[in-house]
Amino acid sequence: MGNVGLPGTSGFVGEILTMAGTYEVSTWTVVVAATGVIFSAVYALSLYRRVVFGEMTNPALAGITDLDWREVAIFTPLVVSTLVLGVHPSLVFDLTQTSVDNLASVYRAAIGR
Repeated sequence: MGNVGLPGTSGFVGEILTMAGTYEVSTWTVVVAATGVIFSAVYALSLYRRVVFGEMTNPALAGITDLDWREVAIFTPLVVSTLVLGVHPSLVFDLTQTSVDNLASVYRAAIGR
């Protein structure tokens, strides 16, 4: 769900901040990007529906089982971190703020602002 930018996930934070920053410069770019995000979400969700809930057509895959404890242990930190960064992105922003400020000041100096 983080892939489609569901609110509360880290994907949403990245998409909304990118579009908010770009909106100040080019509204049409954000309209095109938002359209792409919508199409991407439709594609990803329809793919998910077909893969997870679709009919099994390959008999060789019939023996595949659900996640075992080891796979759940591997995925749990990834899912939790996706949700934590989606709800509280300042954990990363606080660490990167100084570097971003330096990069922005160098960029402004280079373009003469």
